[in-house]
Amino acid sequence: MTRQLPIAGVSIGRAAIRALHAEVMLHPKPGLVSPVDNGAHRDMDIGTFMRSLFALRGYFVAISTATDFPQMQRLGIEAEARMMAATGGVNTHRGAIFSLGLLAAAAGRMTSPTPDAVCMAVAHNWGDALRAMPARASNGTAAIRRHGATGARIHAAEGFPHLRHVVLPAMKAGPVQALFASMAVLEDTNLLHRGGAAGLAHVQSGARAFLAAGGVHAHDWRARAAALHRSCVARNLSPGGSADMLACAMFLRSIC
Repeated sequence: MTRQLPIAGVSIGRAAIRALHAEVMLHPKPGLVSPVDNGAHRDMDIGTFMRSLFALRGYFVAISTATDFPQMQRLGIEAEARMMAATGGVNTHRGAIFSLGLLAAAAGRMTSPTPDAVCMAVAHNWGDALRAMPARASNGTAAIRRHGATGARIHAAEGFPHLRHVVLPAMKAGPVQALFASMAVLEDTNLLHRGGAAGLAHVQSGARAFLAAGGVHAHDWRARAAALHRSCVARNLSPGGSADMLACAMFLRSIC
């Protein structure tokens, strides 16, 4: 009888990088960096993201074979340092290092993963440790404290419910639909940091209007998406949390 083995770390690492590459190459994406423009960002462009991806190649391989949570934390801190060195101090992928890193670690322990099982494995294996983690000083942490938002850490500790129940189902209609589905409901700390409650509400209402009009099934969906993109750029709004969730969904669909 052939013994089933967990997914090879190299395969997980490649899938994670491919997902992040696919996310940044997608267009239109309101307020976000793409090959077309820099969105609402003045400190990064597509080249910055490519340098960051190159620096993170080994991280997802390593974390998929990590033996315990402290090692995972150490690998994440080291990955952030490499990212910052590669981008000249620009935060391109901190959210992905955290969320996608956890999913890669969970997938690395499984023989026949499903998206739900990988997400829930994060909660089962490290939920308590994630809740007990001290809050790090960051823009996202400040937004959580100021607005009472949930944040990525608790979302992960609960098994990524937004990813499981919103983003992954919407992926059936493609990545743009999934991104807008996420933007319509996610309490995105990136948006709260950049635009406060009003900025978050603006993006959520714009995404809901896009979906209500038919989403990517509408004949004029590209024009509608581009209009929200221009509006986000004008207001300096970038839904980075939804971009991270989209990359996570792409990763899970590719390995499951």
